Amino acid sequence: MTPDRSLDAERWAQAALEAFEQGGAAAVAVEPLARALGVTKGSFYWHYKNRQALLAAAVARWERLHVDAVLDAAATIDDPHQRLSAILGAASSKPPSIFLKMLEGVQEPVVQTAVTRAAELRVAFLERAFRDVGLTPATAHRQALLAYSAYIGRALLGRDAPGLIGDERKLARHIAQQLIPAPKG
Repeated sequence: MTPDRSLDAERWAQAALEAFEQGGAAAVAVEPLARALGVTKGSFYWHYKNRQALLAAAVARWERLHVDAVLDAAATIDDPHQRLSAILGAASSKPPSIFLKMLEGVQEPVVQTAVTRAAELRVAFLERAFRDVGLTPATAHRQALLAYSAYIGRALLGRDAPGLIGDERKLARHIAQQLIPAPKG
């Protein structure tokens, strides 16, 4: 049977990312993905050398969609208070299921590298924004770490004890109010 070449590598990567979100890194497996996509394994091998290459493509897609695109969008906002509000709002705009699966999948080197890169980029972005609202570099760094820690903690709490969170939007607003200094003047 001729491989389905109309199913491009990006569609495989998207399917792998969806599987990752549902079942973690172990769910990125060629045969179940081929069945779900309605193609043979030959289609997979047309685009990827092996499962690790597909996992790397799925993780790269996560980075593009859930890290780079979010930071790039927030970076277009001139006012640093609004920029911080936007980035903190984006962090709570959808359930963090894929982020949690990424955290759980760090035993895979490609996932660990991506999680580390995401943390570094997000904290650096937050730190710049906190400096832009007038915090000293040291205070901005600590505030960025606090904001990112709150994001991770809220994600884990939502997974482990969702009843404690209550209204997610109210909690997100409260966190933003606590973290973002009031505009001067």
